[in-house]
Amino acid sequence: MGADREGGARRTPGHAVAYAVCGVVLLAGCASMPDSGDLRGVDSTPRQDTQVRVFAMPPQEDAEPTDIVQGFLEALTSDDPNYETAKKYLTPRTAQTWQPELSTTVLDDGPGARFEPSVDREETGDASFVLTGTKVAVVDAQQSYSPASGDYSESVHLTQDQKTKQWRIDVLPSGVVMGKSDFQRNYMSVNKYYFASNTTTAPQITAVADPVYVRERVDPMTQLVKSLLNGPTTWLDPVVRSSFPTGTTLRKGVTSLTPDDQNKLTVPLNAKAAGVSSTKCEAMASQLLFTLQDLTPVVDEVELRSGGKQLCAVTEGRADAVAARGSVQHPEYLYFIDGKHRLVRIAAGQDVSGATPDPVPGALGEGDKDLRSVAVSRDEHTAAGVGIDGKALYVGSLVSGGSLGDPVLVSAGKTADDRLTAPSWDAEGDLWVADRNPEDPRLLVLQEGSGTPLKVDMPGLDGRIKDLRVAADGVRIALVVEKDDKQSLLIGRIEREGKSGERPTVAIQELRSSTPGLEEVTTMSWAGDSRLVVVGREHGGVQQVRYVQVDGSTPEGPAPAALTGVKEIAASEDDQLPLVAYSEDGIVRLPSGAQWQKVDADGTAPVYPG
Repeated sequence: MGADREGGARRTPGHAVAYAVCGVVLLAGCASMPDSGDLRGVDSTPRQDTQVRVFAMPPQEDAEPTDIVQGFLEALTSDDPNYETAKKYLTPRTAQTWQPELSTTVLDDGPGARFEPSVDREETGDASFVLTGTKVAVVDAQQSYSPASGDYSESVHLTQDQKTKQWRIDVLPSGVVMGKSDFQRNYMSVNKYYFASNTTTAPQITAVADPVYVRERVDPMTQLVKSLLNGPTTWLDPVVRSSFPTGTTLRKGVTSLTPDDQNKLTVPLNAKAAGVSSTKCEAMASQLLFTLQDLTPVVDEVELRSGGKQLCAVTEGRADAVAARGSVQHPEYLYFIDGKHRLVRIAAGQDVSGATPDPVPGALGEGDKDLRSVAVSRDEHTAAGVGIDGKALYVGSLVSGGSLGDPVLVSAGKTADDRLTAPSWDAEGDLWVADRNPEDPRLLVLQEGSGTPLKVDMPGLDGRIKDLRVAADGVRIALVVEKDDKQSLLIGRIEREGKSGERPTVAIQELRSSTPGLEEVTTMSWAGDSRLVVVGREHGGVQQVRYVQVDGSTPEGPAPAALTGVKEIAASEDDQLPLVAYSEDGIVRLPSGAQWQKVDADGTAPVYPG
């Protein structure tokens, strides 16, 4: 999925004057703000139709300092490609040195501007303001989103030109600042794609989503191609690689990219790409096609050129043969534990009305071991199950007559809650599970589901793992971590080291929160290449089901329909398959455009492969 975008509320505008003319909205930056200590907000612009462009007005003649600051802040929220109107509020020297692309600071509300009075303003020809607000997030120079908190306070200084007597800004914060609703109107989250570099035995190259934010109505296609060529974001970089040779850029003079009437995008590259092999070129084109798949206009084919010659052309079918993505892998079955504590399954896309789940082939479906939680390998050939008391982990093949044998792992925890979590399979066929034993808490990996478990190094982990899910790309893991009766959802980067054939070392690095607003996380599941579905509760709130991005942002679109008493939830990276949950009503599922439907009144622990 190119952009796993759902849900997000908009703030009602209060001040910015805007009017539409032939599909263009003009922001008038001329509202009055008193020269006093009062705090005034620069309110957000109305939500506009996606086809409407929003442009700011330049400064008026003889505008007061308050109007200059107000107009500049409003100009930052416009669709002006290079912020040319915003630069008109700056002195010529400052306009040359200002770098708006360095960062975008997102505030809970529009930035407030407080005038800082000066007793000798008329003599010195200068004026100062302080921009204030509460930080929500920061988008860095790599277009990577990070949640933020705390107060925002930055100074703006203006000077009056001695000849023209016009006020202009000569000192200002780096980057861009705006309110949350303006950010949601101006920016969109899109996945760019690279290839996993630390997986060694996966049957196919794996594409990894790297979510970034681009300006939605400022040629997002060209922005995204440039971002892809610039390389992965810092957090993801240690575990992915790009097929593009170092130094590859768009050919000099290419400023915009648009597909033709056959939905074919031609991308002219510089000489760094001229000598690539056809195999490498197809990998490059596949990265681009994956990255551009959800943009408008539609791109069905990518052609790469360099030195005036065609290097290769790739369509969607060929790109899917080059690399695997979780969002296009279609599971055959949905699995869960029935009332007899056996592993059963039902066709993943089947209408459940009157459908009866079948026990899986093999020992886990025969009921020899009462099960508490399960995981099914991504190829659906093998399953793992934790016993009803949480103590033992069993692995068995999903073939008739398959035996179970001894457990592959046993916890020494004294209670069921201090023993094994639900397991999870990665793209290489390795099995992950956490032992919650307070005396020896561990995250473990069993290569191909057997052998001596590898203990995973987890620097920076503060708390005890309650739940885990490995992403389909095999390089990211989602963890529900519990501390002081509070739970948080953390995303970690999986790093593996070791030569082929040797026992590797595995570590989870740079854990970061994806749900900073929740104090309780009940359950979660991957629901896209960079999106998860989470059941949790805010401080003082009620349980809710929502989508979140791995970077901690909130996707656009509606949240899933409300459901009470959710204990476990399952989703597929393929968003065509319904959400499934274990709730007060047993196993239920949520088809697209419908309400929750009962699947099995006695079932628990629903999972898709993974």
